[in-house]
Amino acid sequence: MDKSFSFALNIMNYCDKLDASKKYAISNQLIRAGTSIGANIHEAQNAESKLDFIHKLKVAAKEAEETDYWLQLCNEAENYPSAEELLVQVHELKKLLCSIIAKTKRNIESTPN
Repeated sequence: MDKSFSFALNIMNYCDKLDASKKYAISNQLIRAGTSIGANIHEAQNAESKLDFIHKLKVAAKEAEETDYWLQLCNEAENYPSAEELLVQVHELKKLLCSIIAKTKRNIESTPN
């Protein structure tokens, strides 16, 4: 899922802008959550089972939700750079993660024991 890797790079660049403006607290929260999405997706690729795969993707989805929150704050706050493009990207990632999780759950449910 190279969208998550590309997103992480974009988050890093955005956080560099925040750091240059001395917005360290938000930058630290955002870089942790925003780069964790892809890390959890990559970890899911080596899941021990389909349930483990779903769990790891759910962790990625939680991180995407947190990232969305920080980006919305930045986008609405005065004296912060626009986060519009990052918000579009994180919403796409959230949709993809939800879709993959739902499809994997359906596959597990339809598989005979």
